[in-house]
Amino acid sequence: MSDATQLDAWLDTARAKVEAADIGASAEEVGRVESAADGVAFVSGLPGVRLDELVRFERGGVGYVSSLNADTVACVLLDDAAGVLAGDRVTGSGEVVRVPTGPALLGRVVDPLGRPLDGGPPIDGEAQEPVERPAPPIQARDFVTEPVKTGLLVVDAMFALGRGQRELIVGDRAIGKTAVGVDAIINQKNTDIISVYVAVGQKSSTVARVIEAIRRHGAPERTIIVVASPSSALGLQWIAPFAAATMAEHFRDRGQHALIVIDDLTKHAATHREIALITRQPPGREAYPGDVFYVHARLLERAAKLSKEHGGGSLTALPIAELDAGNLSAYIPTNLISITDGQIVLDSALFQAGQKPAVDVGRSVSRVGGKTQAPALRKAASMLRLDYAQFLEIEMFTRFGGVTDAKVKDRIARGRRIRAVLSQDQYAPFRLVDEVAMVLAVQGGVLDPLPVDKVPAFRTGLPAALDRAAGGVVESVEATGTLDDAGRETLLSAMTALVADLTRSTSEPSAPEPAGAADGG
Repeated sequence: MSDATQLDAWLDTARAKVEAADIGASAEEVGRVESAADGVAFVSGLPGVRLDELVRFERGGVGYVSSLNADTVACVLLDDAAGVLAGDRVTGSGEVVRVPTGPALLGRVVDPLGRPLDGGPPIDGEAQEPVERPAPPIQARDFVTEPVKTGLLVVDAMFALGRGQRELIVGDRAIGKTAVGVDAIINQKNTDIISVYVAVGQKSSTVARVIEAIRRHGAPERTIIVVASPSSALGLQWIAPFAAATMAEHFRDRGQHALIVIDDLTKHAATHREIALITRQPPGREAYPGDVFYVHARLLERAAKLSKEHGGGSLTALPIAELDAGNLSAYIPTNLISITDGQIVLDSALFQAGQKPAVDVGRSVSRVGGKTQAPALRKAASMLRLDYAQFLEIEMFTRFGGVTDAKVKDRIARGRRIRAVLSQDQYAPFRLVDEVAMVLAVQGGVLDPLPVDKVPAFRTGLPAALDRAAGGVVESVEATGTLDDAGRETLLSAMTALVADLTRSTSEPSAPEPAGAADGG
């Protein structure tokens, strides 16, 4: 190509750029950082900036406006505070904080801004949605009637969850709160529910275990993991649950179903309190600002079941909160209990006694309950909670002396088998038919001849025994959620045979040791 041809091509390109240029006067507000510390920058010279507006700093950092004062605005940083210095230029963007949404996030580990943390390529989302979105109005909502199976017998049988429900998981530190939420995510492996796990201020080792568990036992290709570690900027930790809710709402608003586990809102409340104290907002009870209830309410109200006219999708929320020495009446737990549709309370004494999951059936409740249970499980478990509660009360009193009444002895024996059945290994969710069968077995007396220490072996061998002896009933219950009388008898027969095998193996003497085996001869 000759020099003249190259010059003509360049002139054509230059003319096109000049013609497309928007030539005219423009105004821009430029502020200055007055001070920056502890993840918050105070900025002057931005009189037109709005609350929650995204602002950009001279060295490339970003933040959002958290409070407006007479002469300055407080900006919570979303990046490393070391990149913001006093005197730096600040400009408003006219936008709020947004995150990418869409199927591109599935199977990824990201930070609250949608930036990858798993070493993969950048997220190319369908859209950029605000982290703060209004909750669906009452007119757009529908009744919560469809189940969300957790695979945990103690939850599904007594505190059933529904699509669109908000159920709080609460208990002391390190007694299995995260395990309940992760098991619920893992159990969606064979359902149409998309899961979102958001870690707020959790240790890296804890998050790594959760990621590994989901990848090994669940459906990672239908799960989004959002991580805001303790070392992340304050702003990232604060927006994390809101950003994760926006990612989940993308699927809900398109007629799909999503589940979000927020781990945990106690640390999120502490982050909100830290920001409030740094920005000099008036402290209230336990030094939390007065709007902490509103912060969590507007987050959890976004979980809903939409009506058919609005697509029929749902977003179910399982927020987690930590107690201090079992104090359920503390400020943040009572706030969350009043916001949610029930709570699963974990008890440290049960956990230390080896009962896992350590669910306190006396203090746990679901305000949706049996409306979402499969008919077969609802019918089988109708008396389970009452029987177990009566056993716990009787057991407490019988610790002070011997029991002579035969009926009381039988009730205690039955209760101990209920407790053994309600125990469950982590990452081992039960199918619906397994849950129905276990409740039928313990309530129908099938397990009475079986020693309590053999109940775990019964739980382990039950799925294979049912598939082998009652395959047709298994398929029917899993497909329809119902169980007729003939199917019930088939299940009871299969379980009776399993109990007989386990009892026989217990009673049979061990084979004699060959002569000379002890001395190697």
